Amino acid sequence: MMVRDHWKNLNGAWEFSFDEPTFDRQILVPFVYQCPKSGIGRKENHETVYYRKRFSWHKGQENSRVLIHFGAVDYECDVWVNGEHVCHNTGGHLPFSAEITRCIKEHNELVVRVRDDHADLEKPRGKQCWTEKPGGIFYTPSTGIWQTVWLEEVPEEYIESVRWDTDYDSRTVRLCCKTSAAGTIQAKVSFQGRHICTVSSDAADKDGELLICLNHRALGHWNFERYYAWTPEHPNLFDAEIEFLSREGQRDRVRSYFGVRTVSVENGIFCLNHRPCYQKLILDQAYWPESLMTAPEDEDFCKDIRLCKEMGFNGVRLHQKAEDPRFLYHADRMGLLVWDELPSAYVFSPAAVQRGCAEWTRQILRDVSHPCVVAWVPLNESWGVPQIEHDHAQQAYSVALYSIAKALDGSRPVISNDGWEHTQSDMLTVHDYRDAMGCGEGVYGPKATIVGRMPAGRRLFAKGWHYEEQPILISEFGGIAYQSREAEGWGYSRVQSARALEEGYRACVEPLLKESAVQGFCYTQLTDVEQEVNGLLTDRREPKVPVERIRAINTGEKEVKNDD
Repeated sequence: MMVRDHWKNLNGAWEFSFDEPTFDRQILVPFVYQCPKSGIGRKENHETVYYRKRFSWHKGQENSRVLIHFGAVDYECDVWVNGEHVCHNTGGHLPFSAEITRCIKEHNELVVRVRDDHADLEKPRGKQCWTEKPGGIFYTPSTGIWQTVWLEEVPEEYIESVRWDTDYDSRTVRLCCKTSAAGTIQAKVSFQGRHICTVSSDAADKDGELLICLNHRALGHWNFERYYAWTPEHPNLFDAEIEFLSREGQRDRVRSYFGVRTVSVENGIFCLNHRPCYQKLILDQAYWPESLMTAPEDEDFCKDIRLCKEMGFNGVRLHQKAEDPRFLYHADRMGLLVWDELPSAYVFSPAAVQRGCAEWTRQILRDVSHPCVVAWVPLNESWGVPQIEHDHAQQAYSVALYSIAKALDGSRPVISNDGWEHTQSDMLTVHDYRDAMGCGEGVYGPKATIVGRMPAGRRLFAKGWHYEEQPILISEFGGIAYQSREAEGWGYSRVQSARALEEGYRACVEPLLKESAVQGFCYTQLTDVEQEVNGLLTDRREPKVPVERIRAINTGEKEVKNDD
């Protein structure tokens, strides 16, 4: 979302140690010590780990500032540069930065201390297990640096952040540009290499705004929906070059982009650009066997997106993970809907509420400009709010998370508690694994029948809350396990062949596509993850069933003939 020319990637070999700053090992950043790709691959828990990196730096301009950025460090960390403490951060999933101009030299030493209490159930942790070994639906935990670390040189007065708010109906785009000083902001907008417009504004304070009009005169064509709007089928993006000129004559430039689309619920129907949009999603845990929560390479994000689209899915539910923004960038570029979900804590307490609200706020502000994000999901299956069905405090927390999302971004629907026991919610989502295969046509029936269901013995609405004609989606189901090799693993049901998996998937999905009361689904799941072997792909991203067969089911095409 904000790209400059002068920066330095600090990924690669770092010195590392457990418990004390002895730095007697080497680790490959940004991979955590628990995964093989880090070069360590040890699974035992260590509450404290240390990193050290020696690097050189040469300034590209006078009177500039130097920033250090961390994509994500799990869970709590302190950073020193040349012996000077520069920042402290709490929260394992979101980025943070610090200015290090005062202490950086030509040759430098960077030290990071990370603390991660693996037994702490009050912090947002997602699918990271807290027991001695992974089991059930929980996986190997991650401690330490797990996203990119980099340095960036900026002018003395510079652009701090960029946010895009697009209005599909008025064909306008609002650029919110936070700067370190007052000055003039200018944006040059282009589309597929063709200049569209240049807009500028003089900001009286550090929060500047520009309004960009994309009318037919600027674009040269009246049919905006067909040629310029963002959809999964046509992920059109506008490029922007943003320039800031401070009152003191300091100049900063960044490159960015935006997509114009609207997400809405109209007469109980989920719409994209005011047209009904049937969401065909797949649950994406985003784990890799050699690198856990960190993608092995940037291309691995693209590979997952391509496979989703080749199988006929138009989106993913990123499950229990604030994914690397590089994934969202590729989803914007390649065209994939995304549900953005807060990783769960597992107990309810004042500390859990404080941490959850803080990370949720940071996650929304990080991801709000991505057109691929079409829903916010703050809670899942009452995790962290186990008495929400009747407890007013836990219901209030759910409503608070909903309201935070609406206060920071009123343009997207919010799903209050995905699966069941909803409070205030813009969509009604149902998790149903009771019969993974062969449910049969008409199993869900009319809306009233669905609303009265109790999957896993849970009511779909918490006490005091009621259905108000929200769109209904079956947002977890299936989970059919199939392994081509002998190994321990589980799913919600099991088959013994690829053909049986294909038929099981057909038996799950085809009836849903015929249910008039259901507006979309999210199948469990994209890949195998450790002991869970219920993916349509193996953990190495190998299709268990040819992708064209899954696509034929998802799109309602005629059955693809067997190779045999």
